[in-house]
Amino acid sequence: MIHEILPVGPLACNCSIIGDEGTGEAVVIDPGDDVGAILDVLNRRGLRVKMIVVTHAHIDHIGGAAALRDATGAPVYMNAADQALLDHLDVQAAWLGMAPPGRVDLDAEARDGDRLRLGAIELCVLHTPGHTPGSISLWIPAECKLLSGDTLFRDSIGRTDLPGGDSRLILRSIAEKLLPLDDDTLVIPGHGPETTIGREKESNWFLRGL
Repeated sequence: MIHEILPVGPLACNCSIIGDEGTGEAVVIDPGDDVGAILDVLNRRGLRVKMIVVTHAHIDHIGGAAALRDATGAPVYMNAADQALLDHLDVQAAWLGMAPPGRVDLDAEARDGDRLRLGAIELCVLHTPGHTPGSISLWIPAECKLLSGDTLFRDSIGRTDLPGGDSRLILRSIAEKLLPLDDDTLVIPGHGPETTIGREKESNWFLRGL
């Protein structure tokens, strides 16, 4: 499996480019910005985008999705519970002093329990609300790897003080959906360095008592 992580945009969102070496198919996760750099990686690796998946509808994760779809023709997947946030990307852009990215339309819903296939690679959708109502994480069983979006970070969890955030719900999502994964599961969060489930169980202050 090919996996390149590209920090994009002013908030350095971790955009993941995952490719199947056998078929050349790829999924791009959280193309928040810097679409030209994403396309450069795809071209260098000889990959064609089969799908674009966003873990939640904050602008730093979805801001480049429309441009990437225009460039590749790949459909955009997102959990529909974040539609209200998606409808107000212009407001989000104003918060950050960014130019509005334009409208992003969804092609398919990423629902809890869905299995997204990419050649021999299977990505399992886990609905992990709390940071936003529609936040999802992506679990790749064959690689023992989790892309946690902005739900779980190294030594922290996603902020819940923005519209749609829920502090109790994010802890429930982590407890019920993420912590049951194997301790050696590699976690790639939406921002910052990677970690493991075992490390966060032991040292993440926010998870004490879960």
